[in-house]
Amino acid sequence: MTESRAVLITGCSTGIGRATALCLHKAGLPVYATARRLETLEELAGAGMTTLQLDVTDENSMSLAVKRIADEHGAVGTLINNAGNAVYGAVEDVALDTARSSFETNLWGAVRLSQLVIPGMRAQKSGRIVNISSIFGKFSPPGSAIYNAAKHAVEAYSDAMRLELAPFGVKVSLVEPGPVRSEFFATSMMLFAGSQEPVYADFYTALANQAIELHEGKGRIGGMMVTTDQVAAVIEKAATSANPKARYSAGRLSRGMLTLRRFMPDTMFDRVVRSQFPHP
Repeated sequence: MTESRAVLITGCSTGIGRATALCLHKAGLPVYATARRLETLEELAGAGMTTLQLDVTDENSMSLAVKRIADEHGAVGTLINNAGNAVYGAVEDVALDTARSSFETNLWGAVRLSQLVIPGMRAQKSGRIVNISSIFGKFSPPGSAIYNAAKHAVEAYSDAMRLELAPFGVKVSLVEPGPVRSEFFATSMMLFAGSQEPVYADFYTALANQAIELHEGKGRIGGMMVTTDQVAAVIEKAATSANPKARYSAGRLSRGMLTLRRFMPDTMFDRVVRSQFPHP
């Protein structure tokens, strides 16, 4: 079986997904850029990419996309699980239905797409799965527990899958950016799922104000935010290196916070988090 070079990327309408599609297309790979709404991909189609409608919460659209690529290339050569959404609010204050919906997009969609592409990768004895996690897959500041819990879960399933698939020539990597200057970050940080407990009102206001400052590049964290192009360049390394690493950080903030998390005791690290992020 000829080894497929086709790349399937989810969540390409904006942000990291869009930048990654452009980066890998420029590198000469056959890119299939996907999003829930096909009309958001017109620019990528104009650049010469194949665009497909794919909703990671919809089994039919995922199966059709994988089948299309398998029909044209034999298999999906590289899967980049990027699609996601964010839920912000205190744990006490977020409805469980909202939390479950977030996990459908941020975790189960990636798991199911991985399940769909793995048989073809095993058959050709090669393949790449790159899961877009976050530094918040390693620690969780106040106000983002649901989103970060999904990212923690992405880390866990990726670690197990990397070992399970190694004998079949399929390589699995995680990319862990810090806060990214993108439409995703700017929009999601202003939307709060929690709204029932007035005790958190001042906390949510502080989170919103920090989001505005970060988007404008202000403050210590704002000055270290990574761009979507920088993250895309890291994803390209994970997708094309002969021997990809299990994990790639993206940006100074990512490297710094992950190092602190690894070596600091929890009580000391909690003080660092409380000093940098709003809390009730």
